[in-house]
Amino acid sequence: MLTPPADLPEQLLAAALDDGWGLTVKELAYQPVGWGSHHWSVTDAAGARWFLTVDELVRKRRNGTESLDDGFRRLSAALSVARDLHEGGLAFVVAPVSARGGRPLVRVGGPYAAALYPHLDGQSFGWGEYTAPGHREAVLEMVVGVHTAPPAARRHAVADDFTVPDRAGLHAALAGDMPECGPYARRTARLLAAHAQPVRELLARYDGLVAERRDAPVVLTHGEPHPGNTMLTTAGWRLIDWDTALLAPPERDLWLLAADDESILTAYAQATGHTPRPSLLDLYRVRWTATDLAVDVARFRNPHTGTADDTKSFQILTDNLTAIR
Repeated sequence: MLTPPADLPEQLLAAALDDGWGLTVKELAYQPVGWGSHHWSVTDAAGARWFLTVDELVRKRRNGTESLDDGFRRLSAALSVARDLHEGGLAFVVAPVSARGGRPLVRVGGPYAAALYPHLDGQSFGWGEYTAPGHREAVLEMVVGVHTAPPAARRHAVADDFTVPDRAGLHAALAGDMPECGPYARRTARLLAAHAQPVRELLARYDGLVAERRDAPVVLTHGEPHPGNTMLTTAGWRLIDWDTALLAPPERDLWLLAADDESILTAYAQATGHTPRPSLLDLYRVRWTATDLAVDVARFRNPHTGTADDTKSFQILTDNLTAIR
């Protein structure tokens, strides 16, 4: 995210690092990188460097009736998968450092959750196309490693139930229920009204694809293996940001990886014996867009002030609606 939460003072973060990991903070610096979570670089009193990720638990809920505890448990399960994979021998998995009691993350001030990672030096990448030589092939190799991980790595994993988060709010907004709660609320209502039919058709298409799925194998999946969730270090490629890890059909990872290079699907089949199914690739492609729409609309159906993050979210919403139309 581009801006830190206004109600999360750095003194509270420093206290959480002390209580959770026994770190005495010398310096905290907000890092406007990634999308969805907040990040800080941390230097402790001994001069060691760390990377802190903080999630807003309200955005980890799948609907307005879930509690913050539900969001925390789901996030904790996903990060526990990363830790189990790393401890099981997959060195490319960047897993959180265990807090006191073996927890992968800690609550901060009630509505937030923090996870601590070792600092990594290396090349980072943005969302978009694979441009570095061998990048896509390296990600495929890591994805295959995750999908073929031993059963012990599944012990904390939650299964994909094919829910589109915040879908009820999207339906409400399509029906004209858009509270006046911030500068983008009315603009979102107008935008949705102009694209209502394509959105309804997208959701109906997704429901049909979910209903058609049968006997799909289930593996551990990362969920978002795009270039922005990878790093190239002196020790090799790394896969980061495990907050969406789930048990799911392999196509959950493959649709994005093979979006403009279908040879990846052949290579995956040769490596695993599983031939990816076009209908499941389409299912996850459609759900990605539907989820983006629902999550961004939910942002603007709740109080917001017009921050840089709000502006970027509205642009993403506009782009997605334009694309499906």
